Amino acid sequence: MNDLTFGRYAPFNTITHKLDPRNKIFLMILFIVAIFLRVNTWSSALIITGALLLILILAMIVSRVNFLQLFKSLGGMWVLILFLLIIYIFIPNPNYNPDHIAFYIGTYGVNYDAFYQSGYIILRIIMMIMITMILTATTKPMDLTYAIEWYLTPLKLVKIPSHIVAMTLSIALRFIPTLLDETNRIMKAQASRGVDFNRGGIFKRIGALTSLIIPLFVSSISRSEELSNAMEARGYDPYAKRSRYRILRFGWLDLVALLFMLMVFGGVLALKIMDANFMEIDFIFWIFGTKPLF
Repeated sequence: MNDLTFGRYAPFNTITHKLDPRNKIFLMILFIVAIFLRVNTWSSALIITGALLLILILAMIVSRVNFLQLFKSLGGMWVLILFLLIIYIFIPNPNYNPDHIAFYIGTYGVNYDAFYQSGYIILRIIMMIMITMILTATTKPMDLTYAIEWYLTPLKLVKIPSHIVAMTLSIALRFIPTLLDETNRIMKAQASRGVDFNRGGIFKRIGALTSLIIPLFVSSISRSEELSNAMEARGYDPYAKRSRYRILRFGWLDLVALLFMLMVFGGVLALKIMDANFMEIDFIFWIFGTKPLF
C-alpha cells in the first residue's frame, strides 16, 4: 500500500509546481485526449505514443517525481495485463491478419496482433498513471480545489454549488493517501494477530479481507466525523461568500506550457490526418506487409 503515490503532494520548487493548477488540469485533459486519439496504422501509433511518452518522462524528471515509486505502483498491473491478453487472444477479431500467427494452442492460432493490442492499451494506461502522478505530486490539494471550482463556475447558473462539489472532490483526493496508510497499518495489526492475507483458500482470504475492510470502514467514518467537527469549529460555511489568501494567476510559464502543449496536440492531429502517408513505413508489420491497427 505504501507503493501507491496517487494523491501525495511533493513540496519541490520546480517549474511544474509553479504552474497555475487550472492550466495544469487543462494541459492534462489535452494530453489524455492526445493519448486516446485513434490512428489507423502501427507506424503512426508508435510515433505518437513514443513522442508523448518521451514528453511525460521529461515532465516527471522536471517535476522530480520518483520513477521508483511509479514502477512500484505498476507492480499490481500484471492482473490487468493477463486479463487483456486473455481477451485479445481468445476473442476473435476480424481485423487481425491471418498471416500474423505467433503460435498455436492446439488448432487455435494465437495472433501477433493480440500482443500488440494489449501492450498498446497497457502503455496508454501507464501514461495515464504518469499524468495523474505529475498532477497530484506538483499541486497542493487546496490549489486543486480552487482550480476545480473555477472550472465548475458555470454550474452556478443552474443553482449547483460548485464550491461544495470542488471541496468534496478535494477532500476525496486528500484522503486517498491517508486511507492507504490506514489500510497498511490495519493489515500489519491484523497480521500480528495471525491473519494471513496471502495464503489459504478463497473463503479464508475473504474472511481475512473482512477483518481489513470492517476496521477500515469504521476508521473512515470516524475520520469524516472528526473532519466535519473540525470544519464546524473553525466556522466553515459552504454557502458563505469566501475570500482567498492565495490568488491563482496565469503567468508566462503557463503561457509557454500551454503553447507547447497546443503544438504537441496539433502535431498529433497532423499525424492522424496524414496517417495514410505512413502506411509504407509500418515499423511493426514491415516483414508481413502493411495492415491497419484497427
